[in-house]
Amino acid sequence: MLSLIQRVTQASVSVEGQVVGTIGPGLLALVAVEPGDSEVQFARMAERLLGYRVFADGAGKMNRSLADTAGGLLLVSQFTLAADTRSGMRPSFTTAAPPEEAERGYNRLVALCREKHAAGVETGRFGAHMVISLINDGPVTFLLRP
Repeated sequence: MLSLIQRVTQASVSVEGQVVGTIGPGLLALVAVEPGDSEVQFARMAERLLGYRVFADGAGKMNRSLADTAGGLLLVSQFTLAADTRSGMRPSFTTAAPPEEAERGYNRLVALCREKHAAGVETGRFGAHMVISLINDGPVTFLLRP
């Protein structure tokens, strides 16, 4: 499992011209499920998304987490994040979980985050063509593994 997180002042995701998820200050997380990911990876990624310290404290240091700031979390499935790009001029997606497995894993991650983050978790729509709008704050972007 991989998650590319971006600290944002706002972000939204639209499908067919309709906004399906939107947040104010918080994190946009692009999520890819890899073959064999299990409950261990889903739980650890939820823990990292909510606890990773990327927000400034009073001294301007990145010492506060999403849980500390009660910011929004926008989770968007993105299988292309798991692509193998090491050779050639076209990505290979053999390193991404098959669609059914990926959807189950993504939905489990969403459920875990919603259980633990009362401030709100929004999502895109799995398998849909999505348009994402965001204002990256910093810019602050990290690639997380469980």
